[in-house]
Amino acid sequence: MAPIKNICCIGAGYVGGPTCSVIAYKCPDINVTICDINQKRIDAWMSDKLPIYEPGLEDIVFACRGRNLFFSTDVDKHIQEADLIFVSVNTPTKKHGLGAGMAADLAYVEAATRRIAQVSTSSKIVVEKSTVPCRTAESMRAILDANCSENIKFDILSNPEFLAEGTAVDDLLKPDRVLIGSLQTDSGKEAQQRLVDVYAHWIPRENIITTNLWSSELSKLAANALLAQRISSINALSAVCEATGADVDEVAYACGRDTRLGSKFLKASVGFGGSCFQKDILNLVYLSTQLNLPEVAEYWKQVYTMNEYQKKRFVRKIISTLFNTITNKKIAVLGFAFKKDTGDTRESAAITLIKDFLQENAHVTIYDPKVDPEQIYYDLSEPGVVDNRKQLEDKIEICSSAYDAAKGADALVVVTEWDEFRTLDFKRIYDGMQKPAFVFDGRLMLDAPKLRDIGFKVHVIGKNDLEGKA
Repeated sequence: MAPIKNICCIGAGYVGGPTCSVIAYKCPDINVTICDINQKRIDAWMSDKLPIYEPGLEDIVFACRGRNLFFSTDVDKHIQEADLIFVSVNTPTKKHGLGAGMAADLAYVEAATRRIAQVSTSSKIVVEKSTVPCRTAESMRAILDANCSENIKFDILSNPEFLAEGTAVDDLLKPDRVLIGSLQTDSGKEAQQRLVDVYAHWIPRENIITTNLWSSELSKLAANALLAQRISSINALSAVCEATGADVDEVAYACGRDTRLGSKFLKASVGFGGSCFQKDILNLVYLSTQLNLPEVAEYWKQVYTMNEYQKKRFVRKIISTLFNTITNKKIAVLGFAFKKDTGDTRESAAITLIKDFLQENAHVTIYDPKVDPEQIYYDLSEPGVVDNRKQLEDKIEICSSAYDAAKGADALVVVTEWDEFRTLDFKRIYDGMQKPAFVFDGRLMLDAPKLRDIGFKVHVIGKNDLEGKA
């Protein structure tokens, strides 16, 4: 069984970039080329400022780049040279047509698969790395099988990623598990073993799980659905806590001490975001509907519904606290990324909140230490639908510090749990705000009693401010 010597990754995004950079770092005997048709993105990977922010990633890329890690727009050349190809392209939720709003759009996966089939001049292992619905590999296999010949054979594997943004490099270096699914044929199992041997360069073999293709595909959706379910569960309880005077942090701690439950993902917040949770939940809902399992679909849809409810509930609390109107009031939003230690804004709660504030004719100031201002404008506008950039610039202001954002504001809203927000000079912020000065903590991260001593009126999700100890 020949070892893998050349790897090509199609897609230089949040999954393909870090994953294949770490493979190159840990496997100096393997040449890894990350390909993308977007020249600007490849140029960024080749520059001193990488296109994505992830702690520890720069050190790994800079150590390997030009040695056994390469970036290229010449996709065809590197497909032909590769023994193994990762398909790591975007699979957004469909916006139009059948399954719009729920189903994954697999157009990029299909296009990449067809390209592999068309240009390959030798046998390949094709690895599905993108998050895809169960049985996507069947479609990919149909395309590849239709283009194989006596001399060219394709084996398809599923190798889903389980990365958390902000800790992606650590997750890749020390994963809980690596999952590799294959067809249960001799050639399928051999291809599976060759990929196992790549990961075994640094991961103990007992942490590398081998399954059939369909189990691997469904496990990714299931893992994200179960994690999102825990967040929606504690967020549902946060509403009960506010109504009863219970403290959601205390409830979560008490429940988390139960070893059957554990404490992870029991932190109440304004709602989950990111590229995977919402997309995968809706994917599972659509899959269940297509399989004629309406009760299952309804069950998982409620996880998504609760997340949307939590964001709307937070907005309603802000408006009602600010004397039932925020028209012409200045709302300072701290954080725009969907979580700390990443510049990713996909499905960020901040987008929903700010759009709701703008609907109420508020003036919004925004500060985030990592998100590019152009990304903020893009997320808040409707590109391709209507050009409202000018109106947006009149209603929002992107600031270079939390202090600038808070100056003259009626309310301060914490949406992303950046560590720097814990150590702000809140006395300075209070002195510069309108009075009464309100703070709404959507991440349960600030010292509310200390803020009240300064003079702030404070609301914390999942805590009853009437108790005076939120």
